[in-house]
Amino acid sequence: ERRGGDTLGEHHVAIELAMRYGNPAIGPAIDRLREAGCDRILVVPLYPQYAASTTASALDAVHAHAGRLRRMPGLRSIDCFHDDPGYVRALARSIEDHWFRNGRPDRLVLSFHGLPRRSLDLGDPYHCHCRKTARLLAAELGLDAKQYVVTFQSRFGRAEWLQPYTQDTVVALAKEGVGRVDVACPGFVADCLET
Repeated sequence: ERRGGDTLGEHHVAIELAMRYGNPAIGPAIDRLREAGCDRILVVPLYPQYAASTTASALDAVHAHAGRLRRMPGLRSIDCFHDDPGYVRALARSIEDHWFRNGRPDRLVLSFHGLPRRSLDLGDPYHCHCRKTARLLAAELGLDAKQYVVTFQSRFGRAEWLQPYTQDTVVALAKEGVGRVDVACPGFVADCLET
């Protein structure tokens, strides 16, 4: 959504929403910013944890479009914010608000989007970023290691994906007699089909 006249400190800021695989698309969003007089653009992919398949893909699309322009704007980007204190506090507040209304669960499942295990083996930091987000969030919530579990969802095909798998974990918790499980998805900053 475009908002004219927003300010950040004493700076006028134009904001455009863009999607990697949808509308509004990245190219037209960049063009609208340029038409609004923006010659410096900060790109913030809304993936808290960096992955080549998500963050890098979005940045590749930005640079591909900018590379076709006669006058390329100055581009900067934020590649991850998995351990930003404000992000972690926002996650904790959301969970605490839910617990205030509904009570605390027997176990909190922190479910992140899955990636093929091969991505970790190739050096992608996504798995480590997810683990760090979970550790910081658990600390912010005052949870010990027995009160939460980190899992990965959305696997496709036959290849091994990051584990433990969310579905298998929830089934195992039920078999162990865990009465109530809450699931939070700290890899998404907004609701989407995957969550």
